[in-house]
Amino acid sequence: MIIKNVKVYGEDFQFHPGDVVIENGVFCETASNTGEVIDGEGAYAIPGLIDIHFHGCMGADVCDNDPEAIRTIAEYEASVGVTTICPATMTLPVDDLKKILSTVASYTNESGAHLVGLNMEGPFISVSKKGAQDERNIIPCDAALFREFQEAARGLIHFIGVAPETGLDRTLDFIREVKGEVSVSLAHTNASYTDAKAAFDAGACHAVHLFNAMPAFTHREPGVVGAVFDSKHVFAELICDGVHIHPAMVRAAFAMMGAERICLISDSMRAAGMPDGSYTLGGLAVNVSGKHATLAEGGALAGSVTNLADCMRTAVKEMNIPLEEAIRCATLNPARALHLEHRYGSIAPGKTGNLVLLNPDLSLKQVIVNG
Repeated sequence: MIIKNVKVYGEDFQFHPGDVVIENGVFCETASNTGEVIDGEGAYAIPGLIDIHFHGCMGADVCDNDPEAIRTIAEYEASVGVTTICPATMTLPVDDLKKILSTVASYTNESGAHLVGLNMEGPFISVSKKGAQDERNIIPCDAALFREFQEAARGLIHFIGVAPETGLDRTLDFIREVKGEVSVSLAHTNASYTDAKAAFDAGACHAVHLFNAMPAFTHREPGVVGAVFDSKHVFAELICDGVHIHPAMVRAAFAMMGAERICLISDSMRAAGMPDGSYTLGGLAVNVSGKHATLAEGGALAGSVTNLADCMRTAVKEMNIPLEEAIRCATLNPARALHLEHRYGSIAPGKTGNLVLLNPDLSLKQVIVNG
């Protein structure tokens, strides 16, 4: 397959006029035969997007413990240009989580987006910053239990969240013990700068939805955000749906962290792609109106209803993030956070042929999965 007459997003994070060649499901430098030729009509050609933190869409949730729900999610995500997915679990009872992890591990990628891993947002989080997580199921971090989770998931868990302030010594021991097996993230935490920095120094390398479900970033107590800034090995997730973070703070995050450390995520729940109404997230009732998903009890934000492709558009069109930077943060950076940059994240020879064509207004023109 040759996609001609496109602006190709290169590994230098710039656009170049040219063609894209895909053979046997991977990108190639040149075509060995003519094959199918597509006229891109001047479209932007970018790598398939990668969402490393979301819960569901189209009425389905990864925690439904149902292969059909996963298939629904994968097909919807691919239809909007998100071709690689790492869904997130909620804070549920341990036995329920094991069953869910086992079901996801048994799923086979027959169509739609590639499911490459799981992001465990709970249950090792903080009650004080639980957000839309059910506090009845929050427990202390435990390396043996994590390994039981990982065994159920057949190694699919790429991220495990912790809240350092719930027991700093225990958390630091946990991080040191498992950091070679999984990426440890700070998630739903009220940690001070000092505790968060200690966790990152111990080997934690990821921050779940920066600014959300963590202490405010202030001049005398910079909290988790300040610790992320001072820990250059840490990736920071950002939800750019226009609801979770003010545009000025998104611009500030890009200025502070640099485009090389930010991963755009959707944090979408099952109402993404669905009409307004009543839904659930992690067993809790959620009301959805427009772009807002809030808990029926208490009114806390309960994830988003915006897919990653639309979050990327919002970052560019409403938050003045350069298109080239926003694409990097929705493609290569998530691939690096997953340690899968050898397979995904850029249009390079040998990588999986997942391609998205965007019109000049950034609307979707075409999605190509596996060539």
